[in-house]
Amino acid sequence: MSLRTSVHGMVHAGNMRAIYSLDREKGTVINMSELVKVAVDGMGGDNAPVEIVKGAVEAINESNKVKVYLTGPKDVLEKELAGYTYQKEQLEIVPATEIIETAEPPVMAIRKKKDSSLVKALNLVKDGTCDAFVSAGSTGATLVGGQVIVGRIKGVERPPLAPLIPTATGCSLLIDCGANVDARPSHLVQFAKMGSVYMEHVMGVKNPKVGIVNIGAEEEKGNALVKETFPLLKNCPDINFIGSVEARDIPAGAADVVVCEAFTGNVILKTYEGVGATLIEKVKAGMMTSLRSKIGALLVKPALKQTLKAFDLEQYGGAPLLGLKGLVVKTHGSSKSIEIKNSILQCITFKEQKINEKIREMILTEEAVSEEDK
Repeated sequence: MSLRTSVHGMVHAGNMRAIYSLDREKGTVINMSELVKVAVDGMGGDNAPVEIVKGAVEAINESNKVKVYLTGPKDVLEKELAGYTYQKEQLEIVPATEIIETAEPPVMAIRKKKDSSLVKALNLVKDGTCDAFVSAGSTGATLVGGQVIVGRIKGVERPPLAPLIPTATGCSLLIDCGANVDARPSHLVQFAKMGSVYMEHVMGVKNPKVGIVNIGAEEEKGNALVKETFPLLKNCPDINFIGSVEARDIPAGAADVVVCEAFTGNVILKTYEGVGATLIEKVKAGMMTSLRSKIGALLVKPALKQTLKAFDLEQYGGAPLLGLKGLVVKTHGSSKSIEIKNSILQCITFKEQKINEKIREMILTEEAVSEEDK
């Protein structure tokens, strides 16, 4: 139960009605009708419900622009929430009696477990109650449910999963990293365009550089998919295509939007995670080898901590599944509260910047150009 107090009020203007809540602890007035509404799968992931609930509470305590709809067994979620202080008008429990486990076949699970926390949350986006969905649960069920329940924007061929990855210059969007293993050239072209929209309007990167993952810089290199896609991207007037990007150049920030099919993207992402974790462990172990190294570690600890933070994937939140009628965000199965919080908060920017509307405009422009060329 919330420990904060609030005062409600309504303002009528013709047929419009705005509902306000006063957060006395923060001293701010919240317009409840303008909140970005995010459905969170309260039972998804290895650390559910503890870290999921904690992340949800941290998100609403940090921002008065969001309301969280937490799905799962009511008694379980209420028990977790009991120890937190939060603005109760910004969090609502939506009861769900079933849980989709990671090992379950995704299509079967979505069809059979209608009262699961994951399906309930996706349906909140489908019926317009919520603007976005966040889950650390089954990736397969999230991908299937996103397309079957939420649905694709008309004209989008394949929705890609697109996480942000840290680089020397900031971050890049890796698109696709898990949704479409068998992609066609036209899919990759759409990935590039949707990725450009996301990086420009969500991350604030003007005229983002787009590169396709390849085994060399030369245009004639690569497999059949890359060779066929390269000239299409090269002749695409509405993206800033810079050519091929080798895997070793991705961490240096060679491209803002890194385009590939899901198999390659997933290998890149998992390698990133594995090398990062191994490097950190090696650095820590090296600093503990002698008294001198331990003293040195104390001296460099503040600077090192700040540097390593920049390469922490958790700070970027989850990976959006772009091209759907509502925002679907998939976080790591092992997500802690910080990643859940950041995944919820990224939904605010996505909604405020009207990313889906911009993707729809892009598709309409594509179709118009296609009609002119006929």
